[in-house]
Amino acid sequence: MKYDDYIGNVTRLAVELANTGTLDQHGELVAAFFSEHEITPPPGGDYGELPGLVRSALAQTVDGTAPDAVHQLLHDYPPDMHLSDHDGLGGWHVHFSRNGAPAERWAGQLIAAQLALVTAGDPAVTLGRCAASGCGNYFVDQSRNRTRRFCSNACASRTTVAAYRARTAKNS
Repeated sequence: MKYDDYIGNVTRLAVELANTGTLDQHGELVAAFFSEHEITPPPGGDYGELPGLVRSALAQTVDGTAPDAVHQLLHDYPPDMHLSDHDGLGGWHVHFSRNGAPAERWAGQLIAAQLALVTAGDPAVTLGRCAASGCGNYFVDQSRNRTRRFCSNACASRTTVAAYRARTAKNS
């Protein structure tokens, strides 16, 4: 397992959770997100403050403001760091949570550790917020030159089309 891939996967998990949308009254969006990623819900299905903390932590990390939510994540879900060679490739690598940890603890530990690394300036991953007007979703940029500006091709295309229309309207 490449360390960069592990970091990128955990960061993408955090970004996807943050982009899940506003929670409905019953938390169905978050439940569907965790179900999609095969994370067993805690008894009662309530992930508590974790989704909101992740959203706040990402916003603070991307905006460069005081990382209060990252501190809170680390406090509420402290990483249980250990070395593992589970993948059979003979290489040891760091894990931030142990197998068998309760779902909310496992997800919280992974995300808290990753956001702490990104906040500290981990060079393997760059976080950003979509530049498309009205979007506001987050993205993970692991490209070589770190120039990504949009969360998806749809947002990039919509922005390009809007700029083209504005130029042609101006020239008419």
